[in-house]
Amino acid sequence: MKTRTLIADDEPLARERLRKLLSAEPQIDLIGECSNGREAVEAIRKESPDLVFLDVQMPELDGFGVLQELEKSERPAVIFVTAHDKFALRAFEVHALDYLLKPFDRERFQTALHRALEHLQKHTARELNDRLSALLADVRQEPKYTERLAIKSSGKVVFLKASEIDWVEAADNYVNLHAGAESYLHRETMSALEEILDPARFLRISRSTIVNIDCVKELQPLFHGEYSVILKNGARLTLSRGYRDKIQQFLGKNG
Repeated sequence: MKTRTLIADDEPLARERLRKLLSAEPQIDLIGECSNGREAVEAIRKESPDLVFLDVQMPELDGFGVLQELEKSERPAVIFVTAHDKFALRAFEVHALDYLLKPFDRERFQTALHRALEHLQKHTARELNDRLSALLADVRQEPKYTERLAIKSSGKVVFLKASEIDWVEAADNYVNLHAGAESYLHRETMSALEEILDPARFLRISRSTIVNIDCVKELQPLFHGEYSVILKNGARLTLSRGYRDKIQQFLGKNG
């Protein structure tokens, strides 16, 4: 029997890549694709796939959140797909769960797929669920702050260290990452990015702005409880009055 397989990834190009690779595998029956975590939960409950290629970082509900939403009996076998989560990679290896690190080639894909198929044949659903449960327990215990981001730019993937980011501004469904003289457009929401950036280093100072504390030179009070945040590179940002409590956090971290 063919292995009923589902793709869950918020990036259209990533889904297309997996779709093409899976279409060449005769033992796979691709039953659907999901573009976010909520869709993935619904599809898994409705279709009961044997195997899911699950993106770790997705807006609204990430890959770990998808598994946490599901009952143990609902969880399929999983191959995780990720661009940068160092802690996640370590956790996958500890619990013998396979993953694909973007960008991956056909050979790495086939290795992960064949390992997963062998797993499904040799191991019971209970054993697979125990591994996923242990993984989720580890994930809950340790923060998932990222050390680098993988950004698609002009047909290539740029790896940007979190420490190199000076500040971030919202741009519709994207964020604009300012790093020195460069800026990078990254497909992510502000809220999702805020969750994976270390709060000891990054502060959100408005609905549309996150700043690296180490890059701040001074604060200047404005009107109505707002502040001008001046960076060492001369950039001027605004801390809105709805985020005034961040002043105390900033002072506490730098006092």
